[in-house]
Amino acid sequence: MHYSIVIYILGMVLRVEAALLLLPFVTGLIYREPQAWAFLLVAIITTAVSLLLTAKKPAKYVFYAREAIVSTSLAWIIISVFGALPFVINGDIPSFTDALFETISGFTTTGSSILYNVEALSHASLFWRSFTHWVGGMGVIVFMIAIIPMTGGYNAQLMRAESPGPTFGKLVPKVKESAKILYLIYFGMTLLQIVLLLVCRMPVFDTLCMAFGTAGTGGFGIRNDSTASYTIAQQAVLTVFMILFGINFNAYYYLLGRDKRQAFRMEEVRAYLGIILVSILMITVDIRGAFDSLFLAFHHAAFQVSTIITTTGFSTVDFDQWPSLSKGILLLLMFIGACAGSTGGGIKVSRVVLMARMVKQQIKQYIHPKSVSVVKMDGKTVDHETVRSVSIYLVLYVFLFILSMFLLTLDPSKDLLTDFTAVAATFNNIGPGLALVGPTRNFAELTALSKYVLMFDMLAGRLELYPMVMLFVPVVWKKN
Repeated sequence: MHYSIVIYILGMVLRVEAALLLLPFVTGLIYREPQAWAFLLVAIITTAVSLLLTAKKPAKYVFYAREAIVSTSLAWIIISVFGALPFVINGDIPSFTDALFETISGFTTTGSSILYNVEALSHASLFWRSFTHWVGGMGVIVFMIAIIPMTGGYNAQLMRAESPGPTFGKLVPKVKESAKILYLIYFGMTLLQIVLLLVCRMPVFDTLCMAFGTAGTGGFGIRNDSTASYTIAQQAVLTVFMILFGINFNAYYYLLGRDKRQAFRMEEVRAYLGIILVSILMITVDIRGAFDSLFLAFHHAAFQVSTIITTTGFSTVDFDQWPSLSKGILLLLMFIGACAGSTGGGIKVSRVVLMARMVKQQIKQYIHPKSVSVVKMDGKTVDHETVRSVSIYLVLYVFLFILSMFLLTLDPSKDLLTDFTAVAATFNNIGPGLALVGPTRNFAELTALSKYVLMFDMLAGRLELYPMVMLFVPVVWKKN
């Protein structure tokens, strides 16, 4: 382990965060809120720590997978710690554990909350809370690579450690240029959503916060009823953009380039849209009697399917009161998640498709033992290493899920459904679960142990498990 490089990367990440903390400070000044000064204070502290960590540049830029994994994991932890400090200092969230839970939930775009009265927060805190979704949506490391001049050959390793999905692919030969392209697409889509929400007459502050939450598929609302009090048109815009941000960003790159047909050949995107359509239709039929018209049933079904499969976590109704079939479909969508290479969480549609084809291949192999069959995706043969990594990922996913469930059951005050959906909601970066952590409730009543377990789950889910797990492997920390 080359510790000097890890320390240097952490310093650069904090430098970015210090600059970002000025945005809620300015927001607070606009609304003349004393809570704003906490953000300036933390920005100054963060800058000072950043300067200390980057004072000495690494002698050698020898950067391997270990350094990338540790740098990425620690970066997400350290930005969450510093990002939580303003909430504690300005009194909006006095408990550090709760503030850290809220901040990790923000950066990992989970949207699980410990707040009973969101509207009691200052505008500065509400802005920062939602803005963490936007920063974390595409990735903190990707953001740093895109805007900060950095030398050395470790950019690809860092992006690989943070990228969501079974495989990592560069859009263009240079990793830095790939990061810029991703953020340009991300920024452009966010801006388009802001314009459409303004056209639908959503207040400016609400528009910015809701756009940040939708773009990062995070789900922090700034009203106590999440999105229920917004108009049908405003909710419809949110529905469409939640779906769009759940699509693999490579598809948008192809659409903007010369090879537009490649975007429509992506099997993952087709499967993702197909799952959404079938789920909406099934739930609409199941809940049609609960609404005044079939249109309203379709509207709310579309919103909840979009918010769950993309792991955004907004809600227009209390879907915990829906029939068992609808809740079962939503629970299944929690695990499937969005596309790889999107801002959404979950297992990812590409892995689900690959696992289904792996099962099909194995069945065919049993029937015809001497036949030679391969798993294909997008018309190409999937290499053995990818198939193996998907299998191992699923094993690790199940193991961590069960372990988290066990740790949460140590608190006897909760029922099993609450424990199960709390883990599912945080591990898959969704937000609300069912029962005591349902869409009209929150995570405030959980014990400190449960909250820290779920914080780990949020980070592990966002970073595709391995970076967080590797922190507990002693050999990773062995100095070279």
